[in-house]
Amino acid sequence: MTEAVFSVRNLSVAFRRQHGLEGVVDGISFDLHAGETVALVGESGSGKSVTAMALLGLLPAAQAETCAQRITLGGRDLTQLSEQQWRDVRGRDIAMIFQEPSTALDPVFTVGSQLTRVLRRRRGPHGGSVTSAALDALQAVGFANASDVFRAYPHQLSGGMRQLVMIAMAMAVRPRVLIADEPTTALDVTTQSLVIEKLELLKRQQDTAILLVTHDLGVAARC
Repeated sequence: MTEAVFSVRNLSVAFRRQHGLEGVVDGISFDLHAGETVALVGESGSGKSVTAMALLGLLPAAQAETCAQRITLGGRDLTQLSEQQWRDVRGRDIAMIFQEPSTALDPVFTVGSQLTRVLRRRRGPHGGSVTSAALDALQAVGFANASDVFRAYPHQLSGGMRQLVMIAMAMAVRPRVLIADEPTTALDVTTQSLVIEKLELLKRQQDTAILLVTHDLGVAARC
């Protein structure tokens, strides 16, 4: 078997309380290979989203203590990164679809503005037309009216459309690893199927490794 693109060993997270540390995640280990989906399944409140945030270094040190024997991405030890180095990794090599896209997307900027900003950061100043690439990404996730979505603000889109926008952002930056945190929550069955289909497309076309965070065994079985 090929070497894992993303490897986690003995990840633990504890929150700081007045009486001391209170553990919420204890000893999680897994490997993710290119083009593979691994499902992290558990009931609400079991620590799934906390795990996802810890893997991206997003938990504030003042409130949480995170420790792991190893977290590597392509052989690079993520536990040793500075905050500046983390900024270079997040949204490029490893991306995340957050559980609630309405709060993950900035309400004061259009979808197009946010997509092109992500692409510009990924490609640099000489990366070609980011507008064209953003429209292509929106079309790739199923928007026939990509130009209308490009000009729209997040509040003008349905929950399912916002989730597809988040997937379009992930596809556009071509991450090696994608963490999808409850990507089908609160969506109707038809939209759930569409979201799962687009995640599979991302995995198939770009060989992305996906960590699917979900409480739904049916969703896990389909990915």
